[in-house]
Amino acid sequence: MHSHSHCHSHSHHGTSDNASKRIGWAFFLNVIFTIIEFIGGWLTNSTAIMADAVHDLGDSLSIGSAWILNKLSDKKADNTFSYGYKRFSLLGALINGLVLITGSIWILLEAIPRLAAPQMPQAEGMLLLSIFGIAVNGFAAYKLSAGESLNERVLNWHLLEDVLGWVAVLIVSIVLLFKPWPILDPILSIAFTLYILFNVARNLKETVLLFLQATPNEKQDKEVRNLLLSKPEVNKLHHFHIWSLDGEHSVMTVHLVLRNEVTISQMKALKNQLQEELATFTFVHTTIELEFSDEQCRDGI
Repeated sequence: MHSHSHCHSHSHHGTSDNASKRIGWAFFLNVIFTIIEFIGGWLTNSTAIMADAVHDLGDSLSIGSAWILNKLSDKKADNTFSYGYKRFSLLGALINGLVLITGSIWILLEAIPRLAAPQMPQAEGMLLLSIFGIAVNGFAAYKLSAGESLNERVLNWHLLEDVLGWVAVLIVSIVLLFKPWPILDPILSIAFTLYILFNVARNLKETVLLFLQATPNEKQDKEVRNLLLSKPEVNKLHHFHIWSLDGEHSVMTVHLVLRNEVTISQMKALKNQLQEELATFTFVHTTIELEFSDEQCRDGI
């Protein structure tokens, strides 16, 4: 005898129009400024500004994908995407990571040779661009700070990091106005780039693992398993899976093998109890199949 318990709970982060407007503002500011940066980096002959432009390009992609996903998350699940559209964020993160790695390698290929033969960048232009950078990123961060969605909070951190990056460019440009130390420019760009690569590699690893449907949280996995096995009606479990749609929203499925003497009323009570206790894990979808120990599982063990 099979009994299915389907529990659905839908949580939408930042599906309001206000969140979309704020993210849209930040996106357009970042894209326009990234273009200005690449031109400015080329005109001032500064690899540090070019490195920051690559960082900002990554942020533009993040904000752009977050903006699209913010709109997509309003869409309900359909026949094509039965779990909804949350998994698109993983695709966005993967593309973003690959673009940033390509850009970072390009910056390193430009900056490393300059350590041996440093070229003096135009310090005045660097100074002007850094002030502009602090103002633009600071304003975008201020706009997003009003938001409460996870998307907005994460993007806000990105923008605050950019502000700090521009503060570093500002300090170097002021030093270069007084001291002709052109080697500071490639050193700063390599430091920026290695920082970007470190973060991208970490996020990319997490994204790939989620794509491959690895267990998102091993501690949680153990807790849920122990909770299910702690019930006196449950003999053992199999086909136990927890996987994540997007790193935030997880799905859980399991087959519970019951003791043979369990009655229908006990099964109902068990289902109600599990529904309450599993609620603390905030799964967006759970499927529990109940089986008796003397029956053959159709999926195999």
